Amino acid sequence: MADQIISTASTKMQKAEDALKRELGTIRAGRANASILNRVMVEYYGTQTPLNQVASITIPEPRVLMITPFDKSALDDIERGILESDVGITPSNDGSAIRLVIPQLTEERRKEIAKQVKATAETGKVAVRNVRREAMDSLKKGHKNGDYTDDELHNLEDQVQKATDKAIKGVDAIAAEKEKEVMTD
Repeated sequence: MADQIISTASTKMQKAEDALKRELGTIRAGRANASILNRVMVEYYGTQTPLNQVASITIPEPRVLMITPFDKSALDDIERGILESDVGITPSNDGSAIRLVIPQLTEERRKEIAKQVKATAETGKVAVRNVRREAMDSLKKGHKNGDYTDDELHNLEDQVQKATDKAIKGVDAIAAEKEKEVMTD
């Protein structure tokens, strides 16, 4: 039972790290990165469809994303979807593909994005701590029910704390990597 609580907590903490990676991937860092378009939805034949299902996304140059629709008739819909999204880049349509030129970031904008990265990382840490709290509560309930002795409870709590510390270090490393990416050209 205790092993299951700890393994479940470790799995949830890993999922929190993965969610942080996905969230930080959508933050624009001055370089072309196809993941900034992950949340873009396109109205395609009356249905909201993710952009990557109606077009291929390539990176021909370091600061350019090129979106080539599978169906040329969807070009205007894709352009409209990008404009309505929170990407913040104006698309240029050449009749067969859409280009998104990622602008050079100013120092002020880099600092804003770095703050956003830190805030997102803090949200990830809170998620990890919530998982820790749930695991500790479950262990304490088991102790009250007589499933564990005081010493066993202490050892199990140490294991949960070690998993928490590892996950927090992982979150910090992910955030530091993204912050470094944002602050360099």
